[in-house]
Amino acid sequence: MDWKLELVVVPVSDVDRAKTFYTEKAGFGLDVDHQAGDFRVVQLTPPGSACSVTLMRNPEAAGSVSGLHLIVSDIDAARAELTERGAEASEIFHFEPGGVQVPGPDPERGDYNSFMSLSDPDGNTFLVQEVGDGRERHVRGAAPMNMDGPDFEVLTRRHRRELHVHCYRMLACLDEADDAVQETFLRAWRHRERFEGESLLRAWLYRIATNVCLDMIRARSRRVPEFHSFAEVSWLQPYPDRLLDEIAPAEDQPDAVVVARETIELAFLAALQVLPARQRAALILRDVLGMPARETASLLDTTVAAANSALQRARATMQEHLPSHRLDWSAQAPNAEERKLLDLFIDAHERCDAAAAVAIASQDIRVTMPPYPFCFDGLEAVMPLMERGLGPARDGDWRLVAAMANRMPTAASYLKRPGDTTFRAFKLDVLRIEADAIAEITTFGPSLFPAFDLPPTR
Repeated sequence: MDWKLELVVVPVSDVDRAKTFYTEKAGFGLDVDHQAGDFRVVQLTPPGSACSVTLMRNPEAAGSVSGLHLIVSDIDAARAELTERGAEASEIFHFEPGGVQVPGPDPERGDYNSFMSLSDPDGNTFLVQEVGDGRERHVRGAAPMNMDGPDFEVLTRRHRRELHVHCYRMLACLDEADDAVQETFLRAWRHRERFEGESLLRAWLYRIATNVCLDMIRARSRRVPEFHSFAEVSWLQPYPDRLLDEIAPAEDQPDAVVVARETIELAFLAALQVLPARQRAALILRDVLGMPARETASLLDTTVAAANSALQRARATMQEHLPSHRLDWSAQAPNAEERKLLDLFIDAHERCDAAAAVAIASQDIRVTMPPYPFCFDGLEAVMPLMERGLGPARDGDWRLVAAMANRMPTAASYLKRPGDTTFRAFKLDVLRIEADAIAEITTFGPSLFPAFDLPPTR
């Protein structure tokens, strides 16, 4: 069983003053500010963090918290960002053997070896440590990367899948993500002479990919003004889990980001489409990929202040469509109950048992079928669909295969029509499960079967 730290209480003397410090100077995202009588909840989350803090008015204990640790990938950039915001962070320091504190970052830029401290107006103190991919940008004097010929493919290939997922989040369409990644590497090849060996290759490629997606969004003039169901996002397509798993961090990919369910499921992808393109990019870069504000601003060719403003507006819009705290956007990884419901869904279809299919559906089940504008809400509206697909007047017999899309249980359906001897690819059903029942079915056509490594017939 996992035990995950969710929330840390920070006692303060003035909640509004502390809130201003954490949002405007420390760059934390405001998750919720709710007043109920004398009780007030102010919850904030550091960019990219899975743990939040809540501010509690307690003048007697204000300033008593110390030793809370924050992790950044580039401690120099983090301190520069804090200084630009007006926060007073300590000078960077490290420890030599024997525990002697020495000014400046660790010369070897080893993980957990470079530090600075940050205090709020009451004196609650955070210790900031450097860990991860930020070290690469400090290697000076290294030989420039050779970006010609085969070396270009070798250097860029390991970033292809995570760039593909980034483009998919921006566009919500698997096919368009394919096009965006191809254009990203074409632009990178054309402008490879602009790449400086001491710069971070991953950031350079993300900059190109983000701009490609922004160009595609502008060219299509496509945005969802109001989001009520997937029927309004006609271009929405699922993403196979087998491809998501290709970017799980490996020893040679410490900067890759595991694709968590709450940042890839269909509800999150569809809600992103409500955002203007640059707000969408800012939220993905900061809150999903955990990039620092300065790097995000650079990728978007704007100022830190403008990037932060876009992020705040994006967060506010997302809160209208999804729960306020990022880890509540979705349930966790599929569990045994979800797998059981998927098995029951498959069994009901293969036995053509409409009653069994209804029995595992929630009363407020929703069915949509992108790119078609259909939306069926509630069991009463859905029952005729199930009867049509599974009853005596059905189009044939079914054979289903379990799959996973967007970290959600999925069934791939094959239909054998009367007079045919072969089961042929027909549809993909992505299931959202709540309270031990199927709450939503999103149906897609068979064109994406190859992406799921599924054969056309069975």
